[in-house]
Amino acid sequence: MTDPLSDWSFDALSAPTPAPTLPLPAAAHGSVRGRRVIIGLPGLGWRGDMRADSPVIQGSRTYVPVLAEQEWYRAEAEQIEAFAPMVPIERVWVEVVTSSSTMAKNGERDLISRLVSLDAPPRRDPVPARDAASLTGRRVITFSGTGEKAGHQRDLRAVTEPYASSDGDISVRVARELDWYRWAWSGNAPKTLEVPVHLLWLE
Repeated sequence: MTDPLSDWSFDALSAPTPAPTLPLPAAAHGSVRGRRVIIGLPGLGWRGDMRADSPVIQGSRTYVPVLAEQEWYRAEAEQIEAFAPMVPIERVWVEVVTSSSTMAKNGERDLISRLVSLDAPPRRDPVPARDAASLTGRRVITFSGTGEKAGHQRDLRAVTEPYASSDGDISVRVARELDWYRWAWSGNAPKTLEVPVHLLWLE
């Protein structure tokens, strides 16, 4: 069997690397409703893949209602009420896409360079899909379009691992994040898009 990678030169394929996401304190951010957030305690740890509702004030403190993403998407899609724990605003960070990336070439980072501070959640650097150990169910970013319409698309989930497509590309199928979560609560399989692996990053 012919190796599908034998004729590929990923270095020759050019697509701009997506910018990383940087957690910013929710208290210093504008509107947080619907934004992806991270909750946690400095020195302890973090919980991601959450969505926030509008902050509320109780007594002298401000809280952010926070839901797991699947619950957020279902509540929004089906217009139903969902229980949202109230998290003190100082324990909430909003994921914001930065304007540039300073990743090492090909994502090469040794252990020492990956050390982080426990004072705040770390930023997330996109990893080329071809370098990721696994993709199914993970957050991914694609690049598409040409000229002024070219850009990166987020809020997607991979639904397969890389495979050899019928036209000879190495590809991954992706779905909108809403459809990925709807699959869990409704059983309806999502519409998917086949994306060449060189145009895909793990977020």
